[in-house]
Order: sequence, then structure tokens, then C-alpha cells
Amino acid sequence: MAGFWGRRKREQAELDATDADLALRAQRALVDADERIRLTGDELAFAEAELGPGATKELREAHDAVRTHLREAFHLHQLNHDHIPDTPEELRTRNARIVQLCEWAEELLDDRTEALAEPIARARRAPEIIAKVRSDAAHLRTRIPHARDTVTRLAARYAAHALSQVEANPAEAEQLIGFAEHSAGVAERRREAGQREQANMALEAATEAARRAETLIDAVETFEVEALRAESTLAAVVEDSRGDLIAARTAPQVPAVTAAVAELEAALKALPAAGVNTDPFAQLSQLRAANAGLDAAIAAARERAARQIPDLAHVRHAIDDADRQLAVARDVIAGHRGWIGADARTRLAEAERVRIDLDRHLGTSAAAATQIDEDHREQALDMARRAAFLASEGLQLAQRDIDGARPQTAPGGMGMPGMGMPGGRRGGGSDLMGGILGGLVIGSILDGIFD
Repeated sequence: MAGFWGRRKREQAELDATDADLALRAQRALVDADERIRLTGDELAFAEAELGPGATKELREAHDAVRTHLREAFHLHQLNHDHIPDTPEELRTRNARIVQLCEWAEELLDDRTEALAEPIARARRAPEIIAKVRSDAAHLRTRIPHARDTVTRLAARYAAHALSQVEANPAEAEQLIGFAEHSAGVAERRREAGQREQANMALEAATEAARRAETLIDAVETFEVEALRAESTLAAVVEDSRGDLIAARTAPQVPAVTAAVAELEAALKALPAAGVNTDPFAQLSQLRAANAGLDAAIAAARERAARQIPDLAHVRHAIDDADRQLAVARDVIAGHRGWIGADARTRLAEAERVRIDLDRHLGTSAAAATQIDEDHREQALDMARRAAFLASEGLQLAQRDIDGARPQTAPGGMGMPGMGMPGGRRGGGSDLMGGILGGLVIGSILDGIFD
């Protein structure tokens, strides 16, 4: 007994220590949250001055919500220290709620202020960014003549439709540079007038315009390099394609290979003669597609030649066997519906699904098909065997359910225990009842009632 009371005292001491830690944690959380709200208020005032009320709407709403809920936390803390005695459970509940409210407040403010961190930093660096936009614009203007010369040089070598993706880049880049310079001036004037929100919008437009101008100019130089690389790759693919055409002579001459050879030969003949302006990107794509098609056709033909194609009679026999197995399983399950469980029904449903998929695979009813293409025979044989196996398995499970549900007769007689003397005859009515309880008749009657 002394050990019991000692354990109770230790448990109570641990609980008191936990409550004291929770109370201290609640007090610290309340102080931290209150300070965070005050700090966020200062940040909100600066953000509204720099970005305008539209950009800081979510932060202001979060700040107002946090201030409202923190009043609840202060009220709970006040209840913990008023003149009315509280139970330990009441103190524990209040302190836990205080901690919850304060943590939620700090997380919400963290999320909203983080979303504004980058715009605020950019607003603070606005003069520096404006200067950089003007410097970038001046540098990009010096690149415009070189980009125009490059386009002229490319036009003498490549087809017009190939060059269309970069032909207008120098002119578009020059317009964007002018827009970037104008937007930078607007941003500077609006900032000096105290219209910070409009100034920031103009500054973002200037930065984006300068970035897009640089991308357009870079694309001209990139096109020239990539076009030369495509021409080099095209020469290698042409050589490889000619080798593939030679190799195709030893491949099985099936229709797929013959068609792929004709397509690759046509792609090679379509290549322009030397000195003609070309589109190396389009030519490379067409030739690669034809080359890959021939490789795939040869690989498929050799793979099919390496494996034995099922005889049509074997496939037909497997389909007929599946249909017979399905018919037997359907009849048995339909005739004993009240006794058949989920397993047998599931196997039959799956077998029927596979059988339907077989018809879809062949494009017609498998039972009515007189010919099955060699490309479809192997899969048709597998599907037919799968359907037959599932139907057979469903039939076995159905038979198990029937055997388990059929009443057992007593040795030497027709009746069940308690339904007359074993092996005896108590009249036509008794014999009929024994037969109903011991045979399949009751199954049919119950099926009719409950189904």
C-alpha cells in the first residue's frame, strides 16, 4: 500500500511540473506574439508606402485577424490570474489554447510577410534597378546591328520558313529596348512624386522588357549555332540511314519492313541538292522519324521470326474451350445462385471480361472469325487460355460453395436427424420433407424467394 501511495505522489509531481512548463510556455508565447504583431505593423506601414495598399491587402487582413485572436489569448491569461480559483484542468486547457493561438498568429504572419519579402526588397533597391535597366538597354542597343547582320547572313543559307522564327527578332528587340527605357523613366518620375505603387509597376515592366529583348537577340546567335549543329547531325543520320537500308535486305521481308524502307528512301530523296537553301531542323526531324521507323520494323520482324507463331487451329481450339468453360460455369452459378459466394462470381466475371477483350483484340467476334492474323494469334491464344482458366477456377469454387451449403443426410437414410427414424419411412409427407431439406429443391425455392 505504501508503494501505491508513493507512486501516486510521483505521478502528481510530474503532472504539476508539466503544468508549470505549459504555463511558462504560454506566457512566453504571448509575449513573442505581441511583439511580432507590433513589428509586423511597422513592416506593413513601410510596405504600403512602397508597394501601395493593393499589394499589401493580404498582409493587412492577416494582421487584423491576428490582433483580434490575440485578444482572446490575453483574456484567457487574465482568467488564469483573477480572484476566482481554477482547477488544474481549467488552467491546463487555457494555457494550451494560448499557445495554440500564438503559434497560429506567428505562422500566419510569417507566411504573409514572406510573400512580400521580394517585392519589398525590390522596392528598396528601385534606384539601383532603374540604373541597371538603363545600362542593360544601352548595351543591348549596341548588339542590334550585329543581330541584323547575322539574320542577313543566315537568309543566304537557309530557307525562309526555317529563318522565320528569328528573322524579326532584331526589330522586336529594338522596340522592347525603347519600351524598357521609357518605363524606367516613368518609374523614376512616379517614385519622386510619391506614387510608389505605380512606380513599382512601371519598374517591373521595364525589367521584363529588357529581359525579353536580351532573349530575342541571344536567340539569333543561338539559331546560327544550332543550325550548323543540325546540318552536321543530318549528314551523320543520312549515312546511318543508307546503312540501315542495306541491312534491311537481310531482314524478314514482311509488309511493315517494306513500308518502312519505302518511307526512308522517300525521305532521303526529298533532301535538297547542294547549294539550295534548306531547313536543316525539319529535314533532320523527318529523316530521324523514318530511320527510327525502319529500325523498329526490322526489330519487330526479327523478333516475330524468332518465335513460333501459333497455329490457327490451336487458337480456334483454345477459344472454343474458353467458350465451353464459360458456358458450364454460367449454368452452374445460375442454377445455384443462393449458394454461390463472391469468389466464384468474381472469377466468372473476370473470365467474361477477358473473353470480351479477346473479341475487341481481334476486331470482331472471336467465335465468328474465320481467319486470325499472325500478328494477333499469340495474344489471342493467351487471352483465350486465361479466360478458360478463370472460368474453370470459378466452376471449382462454385462447386465448393454448393458442397458446403448442401444439407448432409444421415447414414443409411434419406432424412436429417430429428426428421424421422434414420432410413425409416413415416409416410409420403415425411419423405417429401426429407427430400426437400436434403436435396437441391430447397435451394431452388429459396433462390426464387430471395433473388
